[in-house]
Formats: sequence, structure tokens, C-alpha cells
Amino acid sequence: MEDRRPGEEDHHLTRNTSLLLIALVAVSGLIFLIARCKLNAFVALMLASLFVGLCSGMKPAAVPKAFLEGLGKVLGDIAMVIGLGTVLGKMLSESGGAEVIARRLVRALGEKRLHWAVMFIAFIVGIPVFFAVGLVLLVPIVFTLARETKTPLLRLGLPLAAGLSVVHGLVPPHPGPVAAMGIINDLAGRADMGKTIIYALLVGLPTAIVAGPWFGTLLGDRVDGGPCDVAEPSAQVVSATNPPSFALTVLTILLPVLLMLFATCGDLILPPDHPLRQGGDFLGNPSVAMLVAAVFSFWSFGFWRGFNRGQLLKFSNDSLAPVASMLLVVGARRGFSKVRDQGGVGRASEEVASGSKLSPLPLGWTAADMTRGATGSATVAITMAAGLVAPVAAGARGVHLELLIIAMGAGSLILSHVNDGGFWFVKEYLHLTVPQTLQTWTVMETIISVLGLIFVLVLNLIV
Repeated sequence: MEDRRPGEEDHHLTRNTSLLLIALVAVSGLIFLIARCKLNAFVALMLASLFVGLCSGMKPAAVPKAFLEGLGKVLGDIAMVIGLGTVLGKMLSESGGAEVIARRLVRALGEKRLHWAVMFIAFIVGIPVFFAVGLVLLVPIVFTLARETKTPLLRLGLPLAAGLSVVHGLVPPHPGPVAAMGIINDLAGRADMGKTIIYALLVGLPTAIVAGPWFGTLLGDRVDGGPCDVAEPSAQVVSATNPPSFALTVLTILLPVLLMLFATCGDLILPPDHPLRQGGDFLGNPSVAMLVAAVFSFWSFGFWRGFNRGQLLKFSNDSLAPVASMLLVVGARRGFSKVRDQGGVGRASEEVASGSKLSPLPLGWTAADMTRGATGSATVAITMAAGLVAPVAAGARGVHLELLIIAMGAGSLILSHVNDGGFWFVKEYLHLTVPQTLQTWTVMETIISVLGLIFVLVLNLIV
């Protein structure tokens, strides 16, 4: 055992505690500035980033540099996807496609079961696509359903968010579980991809049901999600006199999903230099897939519906304008996380979690839980937790590595708040205030996390 000088361990613990307290003060200050003082979220996130960076001991010149690096990285990753997805949603709305799907669902299921349908659709669509992509694709349909049936928006919006969030956190091929599997395979043994997917679906579906339809119904009449006719593409008056067919509408919406799924299947079954795999990786890139779908929608939802080029240009411009402020806020959130990472907050969370004497499954959940609260990123949380827990799992007997990955995925979803990009996406798309988002989305994510761990522990007794 390594010898420590007297007081060294206490000093290290004090440093970690100080960093976690700084992060806690910053997050509390963020909520106060945004919710109480009504300060613009982008400005508040910048102020919080400066506070964390300076208080954690970073050089003053390094703080704004780290913030800008984080902001630029996230904008590069999602700006095209969100912008093109918004264009696709606008075309879906203006063509009448959203109404076509909404009315078909109402006829098939009835108004009382729509929240179940929304959750299942989100669960399926969310398997091959990122959370934000699924949100921009399906939100127009949710708004149309809410408006047509006079259903409280959150009764449908929370099942949508639950279905997408569960598969994002638990189910490969999403980046978090895949990255964790790579780390586990390197350090602790071999986790089977097929078993991980099956177990994740077995855990994820009942979790999404409780956190989505049940929780959404509980809060649907108590929290006002905002009107369904404010600045949302799906709320505009349908201009097309020739709406698309149901089949063409579904094909257009699912086109990016199919392209990404094709790329994923190619990666699993074809060698790296195979032409089909290379072509699939190109078309399955989220930005390229959304571009293909958006261009296809100009034909399927545009020219075939009787719109001219000038109208299509107007639809595109109108849909992109409101996205700018949301992208700045999401980018600032990542800048805030980047500053905190460089200030040592993420490492402090990891080291505090490593002192736990729990068995691997709850330890993995706890490690991801603490990292999620500090960094705001589910992918970062599960990746850091995997690095921490893999050596423990390697030395333990009878650990199902597939369930360990799912447990860490569940922990990575807990307590989403103002430092999480998903928090801001849900807030903006469902027209919620910060307190309302904390009441709904944050609680829902915590329900998903806790139930995910419970179902993992139950499944661990069976398999």
C-alpha cells in the first residue's frame, strides 16, 4: 500500500469536497438567476462558468477558453442535426402530415390511449437515433395530437421524453452504453452486445411505462405545459390542400432513422473496408441522414403538395429562426461543463464515488449518478463510471457485465437539471419554465434512474 504523509489524505478529501461544494453553489445560483431573477439562460450559464473556473483554481485566461471550446464542440455536433430536424418538422406540419398521423392514431387507439402510443413510438424511434433527433422528429406530432384532442400537453410530452430518454441511456447502439461496453471489455471481461440489448429492453420498457404514461397522466392536469399554438411549427394552420398519405408521411419521418439503422447494422455485420459499410456510415451520419430527409421532405411534403419554391424557402427560414437561442443555451451548457471538468469537479465526483464499498451493480449506478450530477452529461457519466467500476467488476465473482452496463446507464440519467442539454431541449420544445421543467423532466429522469436500478437488481436474481 502506498504510504501517505500525515494529513495528505485529509487534504485530498478537502479538495474534492471543496470542488463539489463549488459545483453545488454554481448550480443553485444558476437556478436562482434563471428562475427567480429571470436572467437570460445563456448569460446565466456564462456567469456560472466563470464562477466555477475561478473558484476551482483555474488560470483566469483558461476559463473563457475552456467555455468556448465546450460551446463550439456541442454546436458542431448538434447544430446541423437540430436545424435540419426543425426544417423537417416544419414541412411535416405545413403539409398536413402531422394531422394525418394524429388522426390515424386517434382512430386506431382512441383518445384515452394516445399517451401509450406516443411512448411506444418514441421508444422504437429512439433506438437508432439520438435523443435530440427523436425529439425534433416527434414533437410536431405530439403538439398536433394535444391540440386536436384537447389533451394536456404534458400527458403526451412526458411519455415522448421518457421513451427517448430510456433508450438513450440504456440501449446500444447509443454512445453511452457502447462506450461503457468498450471499457468493460478492455478491463473486466467480455460483455455480450446481444444480451446487453435484450436486457436493456427488458429493463427499459417497464421503466418507460412508469415514467412516461403513468407519471405523465399524474402530472398532465397539474402542470401547464404551455399552449400548443405558440412558435411551434405543428401549430400553424395547414396550408396544403393535398395532404400526404399516411405511408409517405411515415416514410419521410423515419427516413433518417432508417439510414442510421442501416449504418448500425453495417457496422455490426460487415468488415470495415466493405463498400456497403462505408456508404452506410456516410449516409448514417446524423447530419447527413437529416439532410437527406430534409431534402426529401421538400418533395414529399412540398412540391407534391402544391407548394412552390418561394413557400418552401419561407418555411425553412421561419423554422430556423427560433432555433438559434436554444442552440446558444445548449452550447453554453456544454461550455459550463467543460469549465467544470477542467476545474476538476468531474474527477472529484469520481474519487468520492470510488470510496464506496458497494457491490459492482449499485456501485456502478452510484458512480454514474454522482458524475451525472457534476457534469450534466449521461454519456460522460457512464463512461467515467465504467472506468471506475471495471477493475472492481474484474475482481468480483458472478457479476453480469451486461447488467452492470445497464445499471451505469440508469445512474447516468438521474437528476437532470440546468447543466444538462436534454433539460433545455425539453424546456424549450414543451414550452415549460425552469421550475416546471424541474417538477416534470427532472423528476421523470430520477424515476427512470431509480426504477432502472431496481429492475436490474431484480433481473440479476433471475438470469
